[in-house]
Amino acid sequence: MDRTELADFLRRRREQLTPADVGLPPGVRRRTPGLRRDEVALLAGMSTDYYTRLEQSRGPRPSTQVLASLARALRFSSDERDYLYHLCDQSPPGREHTDKHVGPGLMHLLAKLDDTAATVVTDLGEVLVQNRMHTLLVGDHGSRRGWDRFYAYRWFTDIESRATFPEEDWDRLGRKHVADLRATAARRAGDADVAEFIGVLRSASTEFDRFWDEHEVAVRLSDTKRIQHPQVGLIDTICETLLTPNAAQRLLVYLPRPGTDAAEKLDLLRVIGTQTLGGIEDPAQS
Repeated sequence: MDRTELADFLRRRREQLTPADVGLPPGVRRRTPGLRRDEVALLAGMSTDYYTRLEQSRGPRPSTQVLASLARALRFSSDERDYLYHLCDQSPPGREHTDKHVGPGLMHLLAKLDDTAATVVTDLGEVLVQNRMHTLLVGDHGSRRGWDRFYAYRWFTDIESRATFPEEDWDRLGRKHVADLRATAARRAGDADVAEFIGVLRSASTEFDRFWDEHEVAVRLSDTKRIQHPQVGLIDTICETLLTPNAAQRLLVYLPRPGTDAAEKLDLLRVIGTQTLGGIEDPAQS
């Protein structure tokens, strides 16, 4: 691990960003250019002390999870992300399979949607990053690990995960998960990631297996979702999906459904959640 080069790279990239680039308020006048260390730490979900040690060439070798978080926080391109991994003597994630690096353009767009619930997922439905409103709406997915980070896996293996939605919507939503996965499997024919995911689901859920055998296919671009929130009640939303050019990632945006009280409930949720988010864990201690 090249700690000196890593420290210089992180510092220079931090100094090139402004709060507006990452969706943060400008705050008081700054003595130095760019973001502050505590702001990068907040965006990456780590303690300021941990990040500071990295910039001072005295931190431990970061895990791949920490490197992925830093690449998103500092809006790295794919090439910059790979360089970061090499500096830390880690192998960059392969680009030939599921792409889990959220590029700077998509991260910038997500930051601009701060007052609207939005998240970025892979084409297999793995949650990569959420904005604040999405976390308030459906909960924090950042702490989930393994298959639990995938929407479809939780849907078909954990009945409690469906409590967010009215029971009368379960069949329709479950079928949409499977039909969309069918389309992804065809587009990525022969991909080991997709084959493994489908195999796990068919073994874990008879319901998924039954839906899969029905062979329905539909790319999920727009959908209505009624979300049962424990604090503000039923929220009627429209979920719009924007695809990256290679369709490897999706930006999901939740909008209030016209003719309902969803806009008022989302405004209330935004106010309620102002003081609920916080508590950052130092990756060095996890």
